[in-house]
Amino acid sequence: MEVMKVSTRRRSEFIDITVEVEGALDRSGAEEGVVVVYVPHTTAGVTINENADPDVRADVIGVLERLVPQGAGYRHAEGNADSHVKASLVGSSVAIPFSGSKLALGTWQGVYFAEFDGPRSRRVLVKVLRDAAG
Repeated sequence: MEVMKVSTRRRSEFIDITVEVEGALDRSGAEEGVVVVYVPHTTAGVTINENADPDVRADVIGVLERLVPQGAGYRHAEGNADSHVKASLVGSSVAIPFSGSKLALGTWQGVYFAEFDGPRSRRVLVKVLRDAAG
């Protein structure tokens, strides 16, 4: 398993980590299988979405901020209750099949670290699960 470090600059942002995930796959030498990307934080997550138009990331963040606004009278007193909810909605892991040592992402897809309580230093765990034959 590889541990990637991600430094965020804003309270909410999506950071494209596709190249880093591909690098972990390359270093593994595996031909066929699944890559699991996991974020071990309660106020951040990981998702797959369009990577051609940066407005998509801004739109997703905007919708999440409207759905789960900061300071909306939550019981959690730390001031980041909205971040916990957003992280739960986005999720903490993705599984991406690969073949021929290449991620099976769609033409416009990328892997994104989703920050909801930054700026922070974060970790992303990447595990390559190789098929028995690959």
